[in-house]
Amino acid sequence: MYKLLCIVIVSLLVATATAQNKRNTPNIIFIFADDLGYGDIGCYGQQKIATPNIDALAASGIKFTQFYAGATVCAPSRASLLTGLHTGHTAVRGNISYPPEGQTPLPQSSVTFAQQLQQKGYATAAFGKWGLGYITTSGDPNKKGFDYFYGYNCQSQAHDYFPDHLWNNHEKIDLSVNLQSDSIYSAALIQSQALNYIKKQNRQQPFFIYLPYTLPHGDVIVPHDSLYEHYKNTFNEAPITGKALRTRAHNMQAEPYPHAAFAAMVSRLDEYVGQVISAIKQKGLADNTLIIFSSDNGPHRENGGDPDFFNSNGNYRGIKRDLYEGGIRVPFIAYWPGVITPAVTNKPAALWDVYPTVLQLAGAAPVKNIDGISLLPLLLNRGKQAPHDYLYWEFHENDGRQAIRWKQWKGIKLQVSINAAAPMELYNLDTDPVEKNNVAAQYPSVVQQLENLMQQAHQPNANWPLLANEVKKK
Repeated sequence: MYKLLCIVIVSLLVATATAQNKRNTPNIIFIFADDLGYGDIGCYGQQKIATPNIDALAASGIKFTQFYAGATVCAPSRASLLTGLHTGHTAVRGNISYPPEGQTPLPQSSVTFAQQLQQKGYATAAFGKWGLGYITTSGDPNKKGFDYFYGYNCQSQAHDYFPDHLWNNHEKIDLSVNLQSDSIYSAALIQSQALNYIKKQNRQQPFFIYLPYTLPHGDVIVPHDSLYEHYKNTFNEAPITGKALRTRAHNMQAEPYPHAAFAAMVSRLDEYVGQVISAIKQKGLADNTLIIFSSDNGPHRENGGDPDFFNSNGNYRGIKRDLYEGGIRVPFIAYWPGVITPAVTNKPAALWDVYPTVLQLAGAAPVKNIDGISLLPLLLNRGKQAPHDYLYWEFHENDGRQAIRWKQWKGIKLQVSINAAAPMELYNLDTDPVEKNNVAAQYPSVVQQLENLMQQAHQPNANWPLLANEVKKK
């Protein structure tokens, strides 16, 4: 009897300790905008679009001014985020369609931080755009750390905000009514599912919610609601007529007022962020929830996008598909009331740093062989933040491109897939953040240092040949 009583007491103590540990483990929400430029929101300089909720998030949290995307297009940037690897090491390094739907899947060998969080007892869910593998492949979101997924599997289909289907895990959601008329706006439907999920959460189990929203990715399509009408009345914009935007059953025409529509998309994104914050507060979870807001790459000029009009790249050179700052420098805001002290930091960091950051936050063991460095010392203002030796990117379109940042120096190489001796452009970001003055000729030793680091950073991959000699062998 005494032995049985001891066993019961020990079991209760273990259960209590486990429950207490779960309550003390913070929730994490990662909000990931799609093609949102550095300058597309007010707290980063936007003058024409109102984003009060994101601005308030930045004012109450820590705002990074030198934060970098994982890549300059969707799939590799998302792969970099989830695997903690830059594009010289990621298993997915570009946007390539993969039958029957979707893009090149993450292989079985890729372990995402969502999988690591599952092992630590987190409930995990994703709402939005996946783009890293169809449901029958190794890249199925249910196999990559998410108990629940709702949204687009294929990023190509995500160009259409009135699609004929979405996915609820492996269940295909029939939205074929949209083939007859624009009836169900996908972004609104996805948001409603995300909010419903938040409403079901409690303090007994920590959760990780990944919100890879499609807004404001092209095509520039938005319901003609009050937001749209507000911007339509604000901008002196000549209407576009007679231009086909999409080839679909009902022969959709181009958005007649794309500036108004794009601004409404960004403001709608801002409203969604506000709704998420409100839902967390209403559940009484704000004091134990880290919310991160960022974007996957620079602004687009696709089917209605006009980064010049909105100054979407924040005066930096380049847009989506460029490796200049405008294509890869993105907003990054971390908010946790009572834990993160409001601040602005100019310390360089990148999406692949999120992986070790959330693992450390969740009390998980560090993972070897990743490129990320935990940002917790910086976020929590505890101790010295370890710097990167360098930051690296490669791009597998437009004849191949590479970029590297080392200290204040930024090196860029173009057409590396067709020219093995492609010259390096060199910029001093401290004195020339807009990358106007190529100073490679003045600093040959720095160029050589960056060449050496590029060779170190680029790990050849048979599925993703980049350099001229690799491409010839394919």
